[in-house]
Amino acid sequence: MDGTLAAIFFIASLTDMTVNDCPTGCLTAQDADARFILQASAVEFDREIIGEEIGLGYALGRSYGPFQPMVMATLTDKDRAWFGAGARWDKAIAGPLFAEATFMPGYDTGGSGPDIGGKLQFRSSLGVGYAFDNGATLALTYDHRSNAERRALNPGLETISLKFSWVID
Repeated sequence: MDGTLAAIFFIASLTDMTVNDCPTGCLTAQDADARFILQASAVEFDREIIGEEIGLGYALGRSYGPFQPMVMATLTDKDRAWFGAGARWDKAIAGPLFAEATFMPGYDTGGSGPDIGGKLQFRSSLGVGYAFDNGATLALTYDHRSNAERRALNPGLETISLKFSWVID
């Protein structure tokens, strides 16, 4: 996997911002639902599932245009930890169904898993989900992390995740 997910994040979110936010201020701060995020993932390397990962995140109670700042930490069963911060974007598709994309630069500890080319890893995801009446969401996401070809070694790592989030009052 290359930078396709990151490109989708930027194209979709910037198009959304241009159409919906720029007439009143492209990156105007506005209230958003602060939420905790819990995810469980299968880790994929070289097209093979090589382990499991859990993650915990927090999306801030503000957005700037269509971008909601967030932080995330994950840990695999191979002691690989990743910590990052970036933005999420979501858009209603039909009724309670929505699409979601994220982009987060972060620090990867490596652990006992494969060498993916350095500590700085960019993580981008794309998913679809269901929004419950109480504001909680359940989404299926696919993500890719890599060093964006900043190093000669850049095989990347993917996860397939089930992500649950709930609004913090």
